[in-house]
Amino acid sequence: MRRTMLFVPGNSPNLLMNFDILGADSVILDLEDAVSPAEKDSARILVRSMLQTMGDTGCEVIVRINPVDTDFWKEDLREVVKCRPSMIMPTKVGGPETVKQVADYIAGLEKEYGIPEGTVGIIPLIETALGVENAFAIAGADKRVRAMLLGGEDLTADLRCKRTKEGNEIFYARSRMVCAARACGIDVYDTPFTDVNDMEGLRKDAELAKSLGFSGKSSISPGHVAAINEIFSPTQEEIDYAHEVMDTIEEAKRQGKGVVALRGKMIDAPIVNRAKQVIEMEEAMFGGVRQ
Repeated sequence: MRRTMLFVPGNSPNLLMNFDILGADSVILDLEDAVSPAEKDSARILVRSMLQTMGDTGCEVIVRINPVDTDFWKEDLREVVKCRPSMIMPTKVGGPETVKQVADYIAGLEKEYGIPEGTVGIIPLIETALGVENAFAIAGADKRVRAMLLGGEDLTADLRCKRTKEGNEIFYARSRMVCAARACGIDVYDTPFTDVNDMEGLRKDAELAKSLGFSGKSSISPGHVAAINEIFSPTQEEIDYAHEVMDTIEEAKRQGKGVVALRGKMIDAPIVNRAKQVIEMEEAMFGGVRQ
């Protein structure tokens, strides 16, 4: 389960040491924007050391690397791939060729380090107009691509428009990203809400993202994690209904019925699939214990 993805600066020892108590399902250890050029070397060594010494935290680890048109990205990968993070996040991905370039380099490092092929996945960060238009090709570029993430701040700069709390300027990009990801069978995550003090605005933004089909939302503030987790978690009413759907389906099978209705509505494949998804989230949240 991955509802929240919290960005953590790769040059901040205190945050790196305590990321697992911040409540996020995933953390993105950032070697790019959060780190100045003068600190790149020390940041990747700090991240590598932390990954090598930490135990099983129950929190997924993703590492955001520098763009492939810089001198930093290969060194980023050489330091962190050996630690087997769940995914690598290449930045400013404009097309499938960038994904393939990163995937091929990861494959070589896995072989060099004796790591099983395919251990380290990729989550491209889409933050340019070109990347949005190529979202489907990026999502299907390589078997390592497990999800995509939208970067709204850089995108609006590329679009030459103002980034607003309402988000109308990125509505098209959000919709296109969701369609591309779902068409390729992968998850897709929304851009952070950057006003750390506006909790009402955060909730509205997260609820919009959920309504559009995003799997979850990224965050730059630990204070946003709890609200995002709540919004992207099924409610108790949704959980109860999902179990009712599955119980009704099982009873219909026992009775040999081919057509099933619940609360006056036919239960078709999309309803069953949604019920299964809700139950899977419930199991991930509560360890398989029915609430």
